[in-house]
Amino acid sequence: MKKIFSILTLSIIVGLNAQVVIGGATGSAGSNTTSVLLDFVTGQNKGIIVPYVRVMPVAGNARTEGTILLDATDPTKARMKFYNGNTLPLTNGWVDLSGQDANLTLPTNYMASQPTILQAPESATSKAIIGAQSSSADGVLVLESSNKAMVLPIVADVQNILSPSPGMMVYVNKTGAKRLAVFNGSKWSFWAP
Repeated sequence: MKKIFSILTLSIIVGLNAQVVIGGATGSAGSNTTSVLLDFVTGQNKGIIVPYVRVMPVAGNARTEGTILLDATDPTKARMKFYNGNTLPLTNGWVDLSGQDANLTLPTNYMASQPTILQAPESATSKAIIGAQSSSADGVLVLESSNKAMVLPIVADVQNILSPSPGMMVYVNKTGAKRLAVFNGSKWSFWAP
C-alpha cells in the first residue's frame, strides 16, 4: 500500500512540474528543461501565431507586461507589438516590432476570416493557462511562471517557412544571425538580442 501511495504521489509531483512540448515528445531545449514552460519541436519550419487585435487593450489585466499581438486596429497598417509596461509620458507601453505597415486586406483579406467582437464576444475567463492553476492576466494563451519561459519555434531561415501567416513569430538560429523574427503579414522584421 505504501508503494502504491508513493508512486501515485511521485506521479502527481512530476506532472505538476512538467513542460508542454508542441509537435513532438522532445522540444528544442532537449533535456535542459528546468526553465522551460512551453517548447516546440525543432526542424519544423513553423512558427507561433499571435492573436490579431481589432481594438488595442488600454487598461487592466489586458496590458500585462510581455503581451505580444498583431495590432490590426487599422487592417491596412497592421504591426506586431509587445507591451513592456513603460507608460511614461509620450509612450503607451506598446513597442512596435514590425517597423513597417502590412495590409491585411490585400491581396488576401485575412481580416474576413477573423471574427468581430459581435460575432465572438471576448471573455476574460476564456483562456488557456500554462504554468499555474489561475492567472489574473487576460489573453488567449497565458504563460504564468516566475522562473520559466517559452522557447520560440526555432528555424534556420525564415525563407524556409512556406506561406507565413500574419502574426507569426520564430527564432532564427543561423550562424551570424541569431534573432527574433516577426511577420506582420507583409514582411519579416528581425530583432537581435
